[in-house]
Amino acid sequence: MDLNAYCPEKLLSPAKAVTHIKNGSRVFIGTGCGEPQELIRAMIEELTIQDIVIYQMFSSTFAQYINDPKFLNRFSLKLFFISLHMRQAAFEGKIDYIPAYLSQIPHLFNTGQIGLDVALVQVSPPDKYGFCSLGISVDITQSGMENAKTVIAQINPRMPRTWGDGCVHVDDFDYIVYHEEPLVEALPDAKNQSIVERIAKYVNQLVDDGATLQIGFGHLPNSLLPYLSGKKDLGIHTQVITDGFLPLLEKKVITNRKKSYLPNRVVTSLCMGSEKLYAFLDNNPMFYFRTAQFVNDPNVIALNDNLISISSALEIDITGQICTDSKGYLFYSGIGDQVDFIRGSKMSKGGFSIIALPSTAQNGNVSRIVPHLSEGAGVATTRGDVDVVVTEYGIAELHGKGIYQRVMELAQIAHPKFREWIIDEAKKRHYIFADQLPPSTQDLMFLESYKDFMELESGKTVEFRPLLPSDEFATRNFYYSLQESTIFYRFFNRRKVFSREMLQKQWASVDYHQNMTIVGIVQVGKHKEIVAIGSYGTAEKDVAEVAFVVKEEYQNMGLGTYLLKMLEKIARENKYSAFTAMVLNENNAMIRVFEKCYPHARFKRGHSGDVEITMPFDRQGNNSQGE
Repeated sequence: MDLNAYCPEKLLSPAKAVTHIKNGSRVFIGTGCGEPQELIRAMIEELTIQDIVIYQMFSSTFAQYINDPKFLNRFSLKLFFISLHMRQAAFEGKIDYIPAYLSQIPHLFNTGQIGLDVALVQVSPPDKYGFCSLGISVDITQSGMENAKTVIAQINPRMPRTWGDGCVHVDDFDYIVYHEEPLVEALPDAKNQSIVERIAKYVNQLVDDGATLQIGFGHLPNSLLPYLSGKKDLGIHTQVITDGFLPLLEKKVITNRKKSYLPNRVVTSLCMGSEKLYAFLDNNPMFYFRTAQFVNDPNVIALNDNLISISSALEIDITGQICTDSKGYLFYSGIGDQVDFIRGSKMSKGGFSIIALPSTAQNGNVSRIVPHLSEGAGVATTRGDVDVVVTEYGIAELHGKGIYQRVMELAQIAHPKFREWIIDEAKKRHYIFADQLPPSTQDLMFLESYKDFMELESGKTVEFRPLLPSDEFATRNFYYSLQESTIFYRFFNRRKVFSREMLQKQWASVDYHQNMTIVGIVQVGKHKEIVAIGSYGTAEKDVAEVAFVVKEEYQNMGLGTYLLKMLEKIARENKYSAFTAMVLNENNAMIRVFEKCYPHARFKRGHSGDVEITMPFDRQGNNSQGE
């Protein structure tokens, strides 16, 4: 469309266009990398414009002026999210922060609770029908523009055209400025890569092929994306697209084919990245840009089956309360989209949320897992909303767990040097028992190599991994679920009570070298249950005593043999050369397992009805043969 022919009266220079902003106006500015930089500069340079209130998310250009007292005398900035560029200004009280769920910000404009006199937006050039595109900034920009009395648009040929809600006709603009300039770029710095890689290994375990992902604001969630490159058919329903998505898109890891809602499309409302990313989005029908009111609506999010929300936090207390927007009294970022997506993922069929964060801050001097949030810190996500928390030390599953279990789960994934402190503080608050033992202070990343999976004929998968302190409650449930005969064969008595003291000593004695316990776990509905436990412990110099028990409905499926195979491998690594076991004479099933796995086993029958079995390891490592 030729604008000079269609609406020449609307075409103005930047300086002339901003003269239509009256003193005392409430001005909305387009979001983040889509902000109209030239219009912002022109407004600031027009010194007759006074007493202006600015509303924006992810402000960038204003950072160049925020330390000028003359600017602060003329402009009052109210931001829904504090970007990196504006953080210091927020600490110094030079801007005002509006805490709000992202999905509800458009409602504030639509209802007039936040009145807008002028909107400054940036759009692509119009097509032959006169339609421009809000491009990479649809989120709250569309609502801000629709509710402003006067709309001034900067047409920038570098703004991509995107599909979805960002289609705007030139008739909707009161004034138009044509100005070409590079878009704002947002390129995250690479930092703490070793920690990111460790966190990513755990997150990778939680994301299945075909899942639909939301990736929250911030460096860490974005940095985890490259480590999902081995997945298949991932879908995306997320507030913001960043460069972290590009490799997965180019490798067709992200296909959106398995999405249950709006398949074959990346659903988003904002893009913050590089020129390469902007070029990839331009007129690409895979990307469906909708308003924040739609994308962040928990009810819409829940329409996606297997929706996994991945976001971060500044700190989390041992009950599960999460702070994301402030460091103590200092406002740091914003509520953003986290709560919307956590609640939406919880309602999604098969969905859940992940909070990923490094275990420490300030060069390892401060724990991010704390007995209580810092004074002044705000609770963005409540303890009732949180599902899974991941640090570089492991995974904590909190949903449906009591405070006692939450403390143990979170202490287990805290930095080793803070674990005893966390347990001591929890005792002071009577969250846990006074005699509670702290988790090991070892860095247990090496245990990842001790994880394995076994496919059963029924189609179920049994996950095998080392016992952890947080398994205490699940272990209790396992033992109480066993039949009396099974318990008798395992413990040589008809034990009726599995006390907390006994179970606590069981995991506390596991040093993962001289003493090892492996649990077999199956998924039952939305939770996991232990169905098998196998252990070894030092009997003499290079011989370990081994024992295992399998839940009745999973017996005769090879789980015992599988456990034995895993335990032998670990025992060999720790310089053991043989197993020994005490078995009741009538426990034919267990004796058969040992005979099959160890053809050269020696049997010594006692007078009390038990059998001592000595099982030397084959020098070539060929003993334990899985069924």
